[in-house]
Amino acid sequence: MTNNVKTCFKPADILLPKNTDMTAWSVVACDQYTSQPEYWDNVKKVVGDKPSTFNITFPEIFLSSDNSARINDINRHMTQYISEGLFNEYKNSLIYVERTIGGGRIRRGIVGAVDLEAYDYSANSKSLIRATEGTVEERIPPRVKIRIDAPLELPHIMILIDDKKREIIESINAKRLEKLYDFDLMLGSGHIKGYLIKDTESICTGLQKLANLQGENPLLFAMGDGNHSLATAKACWEKIKTNLSESERNTHPARYALAEIVNIHDESMEFEPIHRVIFDTEPESLINALLKAEPSAFIGNAEGQHIKAVFGGKELMITIKNPSHTLEVGTLQNFLDNYIKKTNARIDYIHGEDIVKQLSASKNTIGFILPPMRKSDLFPAIRNDGVLPRKTFSIGEAFEKRFYLECRRIKP
Repeated sequence: MTNNVKTCFKPADILLPKNTDMTAWSVVACDQYTSQPEYWDNVKKVVGDKPSTFNITFPEIFLSSDNSARINDINRHMTQYISEGLFNEYKNSLIYVERTIGGGRIRRGIVGAVDLEAYDYSANSKSLIRATEGTVEERIPPRVKIRIDAPLELPHIMILIDDKKREIIESINAKRLEKLYDFDLMLGSGHIKGYLIKDTESICTGLQKLANLQGENPLLFAMGDGNHSLATAKACWEKIKTNLSESERNTHPARYALAEIVNIHDESMEFEPIHRVIFDTEPESLINALLKAEPSAFIGNAEGQHIKAVFGGKELMITIKNPSHTLEVGTLQNFLDNYIKKTNARIDYIHGEDIVKQLSASKNTIGFILPPMRKSDLFPAIRNDGVLPRKTFSIGEAFEKRFYLECRRIKP
């Protein structure tokens, strides 16, 4: 496991299409709009027969038991785009990105390559790059089938850094850089600009200083979006490297994955809480079980962690003075995981308090409304507790997620 920041995040040979309708080219992350086929129908209309990342990625809404035909079609399009000379290649480069999202906010990031040898998604990882939430192993094999023979990779991976002084990304002056792209994203998803960073050394040096501040076992990169995509890249690399010599492992392009790093303290970054609703349960019995599981918990509003329970038109504030987890969501989810295993209750994860209250008005249903997680709590929580419970937080709405745009070769 490498802890050398200058190899952990490095410049890459980045591909961008030329003489192309960029709005048609760039498509939202594959794990969005999974229950809205009409969205993807509209994507098809925008794309038409133009070159597009829609043709070289696999939206999860289309996943089925047999995905071989679409995977073959993805690889065929990738090979076609390469052979037709669709791309300009920017050697040993980073790209500075300005993405306009909801409310006119601008999210700033840097696209480069992360070393998969520095990434470990296990619960108690001490690697430079760590997962923020639990990785579902079952989600990786279908993605491996897509990536393992692909000649290109495209990132929707967004990785967070904890740069409180805002010195690394926010200090970049776009006016001094060469602009590579500037266009509207499809279907009302905002605007994006990209600039070529040739002075890559200063970025890597800044990241090294950030890691040095943390001492032993620094947590430099925490996954924001796309953890299962990065886990897939890791799984593919583990397969590939078994047949390589040490020198080949050091230079093989599949050892790295293209990603965008974003400062968690960027003003555009908003963490939305994801609430819980429990169905097929007796609400008061569940609350009593929670109070028993957390001996310092009680009904009332005092100093400590706060979780609001709603059921049958009632609202109760639960305070936990000495919680078992750094975050409220962790304390609650640890309890719920055990409770649901022992009962016939089922859980759903809900955005928006109003929807939680609406659902919880039904018989045998209870909702738990969680406070928003402070951005400043994320890195300390991972250091203290390891990966967070699933559905801990959401970064923005679906249309604000990262779009596929840049590419990189992953075959020698």
